[in-house]
Amino acid sequence: MPYGYTLVRFVAMIIFGCMAFSFYKNENISLCVIAGSLALLFQPFFKIVLGRTMWNVIDVIVAIALVALWYKNYNNSNTN
Repeated sequence: MPYGYTLVRFVAMIIFGCMAFSFYKNENISLCVIAGSLALLFQPFFKIVLGRTMWNVIDVIVAIALVALWYKNYNNSNTN
């Protein structure tokens, strides 16, 4: 499973990097900093050791935040 986990971290890094660039283009600097920080946190090259419990908490918080962000953008696109 280590290769699958590394692939997930690499994909997450790319997605968060693209999100950071998109937020930067839209001049939403606070979300740009958050997405950039998440890209650095999830990057697979220099792993940050936080322990299994802390990573589980981070994963759940990030998942909830991504769903909330998607829902907010979905509602904004439907109202416009």
